[in-house]
Amino acid sequence: MSRLLNPEPTRDCPLCPRLVAYRQENIRQNPDWWNGPAPSFGDPNARLLIAGLAPGRMGANRTGRPFTGDHAGWLLFDTLRKTGFAQGSYDPDGHDDLTLVDCMITNAVRCAPPQNKPTGDEENTCRPFLIDRLAALPRLKVIVTLGDVSRRSILRTLGYPGTAIPAGHGVEGKAGAYTIINSYHCSRLNTNTGRLTPEMFEEIFHRAKAALKE
Repeated sequence: MSRLLNPEPTRDCPLCPRLVAYRQENIRQNPDWWNGPAPSFGDPNARLLIAGLAPGRMGANRTGRPFTGDHAGWLLFDTLRKTGFAQGSYDPDGHDDLTLVDCMITNAVRCAPPQNKPTGDEENTCRPFLIDRLAALPRLKVIVTLGDVSRRSILRTLGYPGTAIPAGHGVEGKAGAYTIINSYHCSRLNTNTGRLTPEMFEEIFHRAKAALKE
């Protein structure tokens, strides 16, 4: 008999002491925020999964939805609309009618970390949720990883070494049944410096759409 999948942590997940302490401090400072693990968002029958690193303090930690509320969300959701993976409007507080089409967004680590940097131990502790998240998507075919930490985490989740697919924007490879496409993270740092342009980012999702047709 197969075990029950557990793709999402509980709102008060106790597994990572440092992240719990940070969550509790955020609750004290901003009790009206979400302040908990950010659940995956999107189509439960998605063939495309977008994997980020972790919720931002002012983003998903505030709103409860991945990439909602911080700078990265504007570019991500605009790009998904342009490439047919999203419909509706986007509001940085999450008060919108945005829906994802054949697409889901998740994070390697579900709780906001200090300085946006989870530790290796926190990645490892949270990995069972990512393993189950992938297993709970029966039609999953393509994974877009946002940043190198996400790339390594996805590969390890699939049972491969983090070096199985090289780093670099636009690098593509196979990991088991899945096509993995790497992208620079759509962070303010990368977009403000021109390391990642809207055109570069959009091309990643055109490639993901093409891979879904293969």
